[in-house]
Amino acid sequence: MRIKLLLPMGLVQERWHTDRQLFVARAKELGAEVSLQVAHFDQAAQNIREGSLGTQKIDVLVVISSNDGFAPEVVEAAKAKGLPVIAYDRMIDNCDLDLFVSFDNVRVGELQAEALLKRAPTGNYVLIGGPREDANARLCHEGQMKALKPYLDRTTVRIVADQPAKGWYPMEALKIMREALDKAGGQVAAVVASNDGTAGGAIQALEGRGLAGKVPVSGQDADLAACQRIARGIQIMTVYKPVQLLATHAAEAAVALAKGEAPGGGPKVSNGFKEVPCLLFEPIPVDKENLAATVIADGFHKEDEIFNEG
Repeated sequence: MRIKLLLPMGLVQERWHTDRQLFVARAKELGAEVSLQVAHFDQAAQNIREGSLGTQKIDVLVVISSNDGFAPEVVEAAKAKGLPVIAYDRMIDNCDLDLFVSFDNVRVGELQAEALLKRAPTGNYVLIGGPREDANARLCHEGQMKALKPYLDRTTVRIVADQPAKGWYPMEALKIMREALDKAGGQVAAVVASNDGTAGGAIQALEGRGLAGKVPVSGQDADLAACQRIARGIQIMTVYKPVQLLATHAAEAAVALAKGEAPGGGPKVSNGFKEVPCLLFEPIPVDKENLAATVIADGFHKEDEIFNEG
């Protein structure tokens, strides 16, 4: 059995290195060979059509979606070659997917906003999201707004900025946060940062105004730097998505598809083209109180890395 794992160029967040390693390890345990391909997706789609991406030598394609809009073309090119396709972690819209494996990303956004609302049930909120073309960023924002809606309706919470950070870049978040602080006259009650990179950028801006640790900030991915900030009390929480669970189940599903089997019987979610079978897992909120019981207990980070940084 041969599986190709296709990653977009520029996928630089810390967590993806772990995903790759775990996926490959589990697939090998099941007797499958995995080849990794990092590529620009417009070129990858063309290469699949031409047969130069090695598609004639693989049984399943697993795709971590890019944000450049070409992922559906990659899927359709693979399907034209008769290959089953799994979307890993990010949904790919408007194409004929066989399976979507991810976490409940609407719930991620709910957890972020809920944690902040416990600390700051009133005041000015800043929302810093991921790129609009990223399906997970949109779902996360949906969850945030779902949790915030009752407070917005009562006008106890006011959104003074709601902007996506291009490429999830911390420097984009830094810029958004500085502008929001200027707009609100420094009066910001909470920052709903959609991942740990944007949280880091927002906190850098807050530090420049003497507000770090005073304004609660959310995050996602349980990056080491974020866990260190949580331990120091300058980031209130992150959302941990146990990638071992995700990667191992995705590898198992890929092997099942390679054998011609239908992987699992979970829910279905529309991607605009069809109702796609899904394997969705529950995200875990992490704060200072449960760092040890979550990311440390799972071996995701070591205790001395988090509490004895530098």
